[in-house]
Amino acid sequence: MPHVLTGLDVVRREGFARFRGKRVGLVTHPAAVSSTGPISPGPLYQSAEDLFAAHTNLATLFGPEHGFTGEAQDLIPIVDGNRSAGPRRISLYGDTFASLKPVPEQLSGLEVLVIDLQDVGSRYYTFQATMLFCMEAAAEIGLPVVILDRPNPIGGDLVEGPGIHPGFESFVGPHPIPIRHGMTMGELARLYKAERVPGVDLTVVPCEGWQRGERWEWVLPPSPNMPTGKTALVYPGMCLVEGTNLSEGRGTTRPFEYVGFPGVDSQAVADWVNECSFPGFHCLPVTFRPTFQKHGGISCGGIFLHVTVDDVFRAVKTGLLVIMAFRDILGDQFRWRTERYEFVDHIPAIDLLFGSDRERLAVEAGKGYYDVVAPWAGEAAAFRVRRQPYLLYQ
Repeated sequence: MPHVLTGLDVVRREGFARFRGKRVGLVTHPAAVSSTGPISPGPLYQSAEDLFAAHTNLATLFGPEHGFTGEAQDLIPIVDGNRSAGPRRISLYGDTFASLKPVPEQLSGLEVLVIDLQDVGSRYYTFQATMLFCMEAAAEIGLPVVILDRPNPIGGDLVEGPGIHPGFESFVGPHPIPIRHGMTMGELARLYKAERVPGVDLTVVPCEGWQRGERWEWVLPPSPNMPTGKTALVYPGMCLVEGTNLSEGRGTTRPFEYVGFPGVDSQAVADWVNECSFPGFHCLPVTFRPTFQKHGGISCGGIFLHVTVDDVFRAVKTGLLVIMAFRDILGDQFRWRTERYEFVDHIPAIDLLFGSDRERLAVEAGKGYYDVVAPWAGEAAAFRVRRQPYLLYQ
C-alpha cells in the first residue's frame, strides 16, 4: 500500500497555516498521531495534541470516551481533565448524557474547533457520535469545525447491518446509519452536515494515498479493548455481545474475538456455529478468564472467532449467529443485558446496539437466522445510495 497521509499529516505539511492566529479547540485522543514520509516531514508519530500545542494557539483540549490518556475502560466517566499547566481540558464523556456535548461556555473564545479521532468503522463506536454532537454545539454558536480525516481501518467498501429506527437513538446510535457504515469520520461529517447539521461551517481535510477498499492499521490503539485492526474487523458483530450476559472477552488479550460463559460446552458452541458453514471465519473452542466486568475472574467456556478471509467475513451477521448459538445452548441461563447502558435506562442494550427491538423480538419469537437478517440487505443497499454524495475516496 502506498504511503498514506492522514488529515493531521496534511496540515502538518502545510505548517498549520490555516490555524495561524486562531484560538483552537481540539477534540482528540492519544491514537491520533502523525506519520512520516517524503511529503510529510518531521519526527515519527507525534500526537495531535503535541503538534497543535507546538504550532498553534491551542486553548482547549476536549477528550472523548476513554479519556485524555486513552486508558479508561468503557462506560467509565471522565469528569475532570484539568491540569495546572497547558490548555484547558474538558471531558466529553462524563456521568450524564448532557456531558457528551460541549456547552457554549466551553466553546467560548475559540475561533475554530478541530476534530482528530481514530475511528474503527462501527456505528456504535462512540467517537463518531462525539463528532456529531460537537458539530451541533459548534453550529449553535457559529464556530467553524475542521475534521482531520483518517482511514476507516476496516475499509470503506462494505456496508452491513441495520440502522437506527425512530425512538432508539442513543450515544451508540445517534443517527440512522448501518452498524458497519463503510465511511471515514470526514465522510460521516459531510453526511451529518447534510442530514442533521446544515448550519455548521464544516471543512474536512482528507487523507492522501488511501483508497476505500484498503485496510488500515493504527499506531496506538484508540481504546483499551481495541488493540489491533483484527479486533476492529470483528467488532461490528461481536460488540452485540455487550447486549447479553455473555463475556465479550474484556480483560483478555483478544477482546471481541473471545466470547464465552461460565460452564458452557465450548465444543458444542463451536460446532453449532461452524456447522452453519458461513464463509470467511472459523470458531475454535476455548476456555478463557476475563479479568474484569462480566464474569471477571471466572473461567469461561466459549469460542475464539478466527477470521480467515477478511473480504468475505461478515461481522454483523456472524455476531447474530454467535448470540443465537449461545442462546440455544445455554437455554434459561442466557439473558439480554438489562442494566443501564450508555446513559439509557429504559431500552435494553441489545436494542440500542441493533437500532431497534426488531431483531431481539424476532429471536425471542423463535424466528430463524435468515428471517432475522432478511431486512438488512435492502437497508444496506439504500444506505449505499444515500451515502454516495458524501464519499471522498475511490
